[in-house]
Amino acid sequence: MKVYAVIDTNVIVSALLTKNSLSATARILDALQQRDIKLLYNDEILNEYREVLARPKLRLDAWDVADVLKFIESEGVPSSRIQSEEFFPDPKDIVFYEVALSKDDAYLVTGNKKHFPQKPIVVTPAEMMDILAEIENK
Repeated sequence: MKVYAVIDTNVIVSALLTKNSLSATARILDALQQRDIKLLYNDEILNEYREVLARPKLRLDAWDVADVLKFIESEGVPSSRIQSEEFFPDPKDIVFYEVALSKDDAYLVTGNKKHFPQKPIVVTPAEMMDILAEIENK
């Protein structure tokens, strides 16, 4: 069974920056590559990924960034937004939540839960790994 999820940019950045391959963020990228998570995205999300991952101050490896973006575009699921009436402290975060709403039982994986509505679909990377483990054990 696949789990559908939108991955917030901060999770991808953390995964690419970490030296700890067992960190929850690194394991999220592994789960994407192993196709345990099917990523939902739209053009706005892809554009944010491209813009943020290219920031010189992050010093991310250009090959790693290119591989991640290529993988997302080839294996992810282009999705639309489902309008939400929820309040968001940062309007740029709305798209991630609204794309997550486009698929029943999808999640939004973020390192900043406080930036999103307190709903069961909004989970941290560690919580997403727990969800995957629970599904695997069924």
